[in-house]
Amino acid sequence: MVKFKIVAMNKKKIILVLLFVNFIFFQAHSQYFQDAMKVINPGNAGLSQKDAADGIKEALVKGTGESVNLVSALNGYFGNPEIKIPFPESARTIESKLRAIGLGSKVDEMILTINRAAEDAAKSAQPIFVSAITGMNISDALQIVSGKNDAATQYLSKTTTPQLKSKFSPVIKTSLDKVDATRLWSELITAYNQIPFVTKQNPDLAGYVTDKAIGGLFVMIAKEELKIRQNPVARTTELLRKVFGK
Repeated sequence: MVKFKIVAMNKKKIILVLLFVNFIFFQAHSQYFQDAMKVINPGNAGLSQKDAADGIKEALVKGTGESVNLVSALNGYFGNPEIKIPFPESARTIESKLRAIGLGSKVDEMILTINRAAEDAAKSAQPIFVSAITGMNISDALQIVSGKNDAATQYLSKTTTPQLKSKFSPVIKTSLDKVDATRLWSELITAYNQIPFVTKQNPDLAGYVTDKAIGGLFVMIAKEELKIRQNPVARTTELLRKVFGK
């Protein structure tokens, strides 16, 4: 009988502890939401968690859409010094030697074509972003809200980069062929490898352009995110104004 009472008391203690922990968790989550709401919109006390999550998703769809449109346009990469793709870093020795033997114009043409390939491939990015955004839960959204100015961009980078690489890689290869970059690259590498005493090289052009194209896209997404967070003019829908308006 004594043993039974002790077990019963222990069960009661366990239940009380669990109830206490659950209460603390609920309070912490509620406070986290309230803090996040202050970060987004200090003057809108009636903003719900759903509003916040929907607002973040709408901002991300808008920001990624704008970014994809910018980089996939003619000169979206080539005409933007911030994301223009240079000759591969691993092939800088190749570039300098080719320029030294009078092939500078061919090198410049090569740089143009790899940027054209990136612009062409970027058109396929938006469905991947939309899928990641619509799959975001409220917890993810609140963390983005209370995070840094590029928190959404970092979230997308973490959740979509593998898919983007998988999607971009074959498109980049096709685009490189389409804009004649593959032939130019082969000619330049052949010319370089014929220079006396050099170590023969053939860097992975498609892999390089894929990585650079994705990196440039996220640079532009970060700029769009900052614009929506800080510039009222960029909040073009009622929900964005409700969530981000002061």
